[in-house]
Amino acid sequence: MPENIISHDAVALAQRLVRFSSLNPPGDEKPCIEFLAQLLAGMGFSVETHEFAPGRPSVIARLHGLPGLKPLAFTGHLDVVPVGAAKWTFPPFDGVIVDGLLHGRGACDMKSGVAAFVSAAARLLKTGVSLRRGLVFVLTAGEETGCQGAFDLARRNVLGEAELLVVAEPTSNQPVVAHKGSLRVGVTARGRTAHSSMPLEGESAISKIVAWISRLESHRFEKEHPLLGSMTAVTTTISGGQNINSVPDIARFTADFRTLPDDDHGSILVWLQELFGPEAQLEVITDFSGFATDPDHPAIVPLLAILADGSGAPPTPLGAPYFTDASALVHGFGHVAAVVIGPGHPAQCHKTDEHCPMSEIERANGIYEALMRHLCT
Repeated sequence: MPENIISHDAVALAQRLVRFSSLNPPGDEKPCIEFLAQLLAGMGFSVETHEFAPGRPSVIARLHGLPGLKPLAFTGHLDVVPVGAAKWTFPPFDGVIVDGLLHGRGACDMKSGVAAFVSAAARLLKTGVSLRRGLVFVLTAGEETGCQGAFDLARRNVLGEAELLVVAEPTSNQPVVAHKGSLRVGVTARGRTAHSSMPLEGESAISKIVAWISRLESHRFEKEHPLLGSMTAVTTTISGGQNINSVPDIARFTADFRTLPDDDHGSILVWLQELFGPEAQLEVITDFSGFATDPDHPAIVPLLAILADGSGAPPTPLGAPYFTDASALVHGFGHVAAVVIGPGHPAQCHKTDEHCPMSEIERANGIYEALMRHLCT
């Protein structure tokens, strides 16, 4: 199918994107992102590319509207996680469609969402309408390994402002108006080595981190968010000791804190130091904030109305425990209102035999096009 035609068919475009093996690691997004950049340029978008590392581009594509009106922004990442060791029913990069499902790595997370908003713009522009409000598409690399592309764009201060940011991650086309952040911390203890037959001559670093982990896991976080619940903390890795017959003089563990949007990560680190004591050496590994947009925010109300018209009932705004590129882009766009909504069920992400229903891709395509018409024309 020619590229000028494939852009108008969300399912066909999603199928084409799945056929790019844009694995991360190692970071093979470039061919897929360049394909979309050329497609968008052919649709009239101005396209700029920024690399956070050699051969790792992210793209900002713009269609300008009238001065004084902030654009409507959509975002999606093109990298996918490895396919794993288990055998797939269908080859993971063939983009096979069977029984109404698009199969392949990235079909759900999240190439179908990207295809749906690119196709929505193509269908809208085909009608010849002029845009009052502009469109901005942000296509990122490196999301699966820490939102690297999105944070790079935010640091460069190249995004500008937006009226609304739509993150096309899979939500079964339900509106997620808040998600948690993540603060990942490494904690190191140091002791004194000795022969294991004379433990009183040494000081076990492992015993120290065992006590610290116990304190952390017995703590109960009381503050609640109406959509997200409370902050959580999980010990994720642990290491220590070099041989079986020595008292270990160094040990380390990592913890992943899933935080609420208004949590101050600096204050959490101060609290951790007090919880563990001065001997604990803390290292911040990643620091991603959450976001929350009021469901009554004027920028989101039109989307909720579109969803209600399509289903015959008002949608229920949701929260999510994971994070997305919104952690970087909400701030990068000047604290823009945001919503995560896209085709595919979140439980399909990263699984063997990942798939996305064609009906959900088409539904997302319709939602996005209706939102573009409402806000931009």
